[in-house]
Amino acid sequence: MGKRKKAAKPQGPKKREPLSTTFSCLFCNHEKSITCKLDKKSSVGTLHCKVCAQTFQTDINSLSAPVDVYSDWIDACDAVTRETANAAAGGGGGGDDDDYYRRASQGGASQQTGGGGSRRLQAANDDDDDDDDGY
Repeated sequence: MGKRKKAAKPQGPKKREPLSTTFSCLFCNHEKSITCKLDKKSSVGTLHCKVCAQTFQTDINSLSAPVDVYSDWIDACDAVTRETANAAAGGGGGGDDDDYYRRASQGGASQQTGGGGSRRLQAANDDDDDDDDGY
């Protein structure tokens, strides 16, 4: 006869790895140079680069983690990059194409003989003519 099988002992919960508080810097590209500190009493998250001295502060809540401050910093950098790219490309408020479409949506667009907007209007009119044929 064989031995009796013993019930397997229940294993304890697995240990979770703590979330990182050091990250790589977007400006100087050094690994683990960004440190995030959370001040939950004043609801402020602070990020600081040890190498290039870049700093960032954002509002946090009781559930925020250092990775949330870092992701807010990335989003803020992307927003600034997009704004400067739009300002350089269109002069800050959008280009002539935006004005054309804005006037067209308000019903005040007029056909012009020159410029990029009139070509779009002519192409739109050509497409409309093709749809009307034979119906």
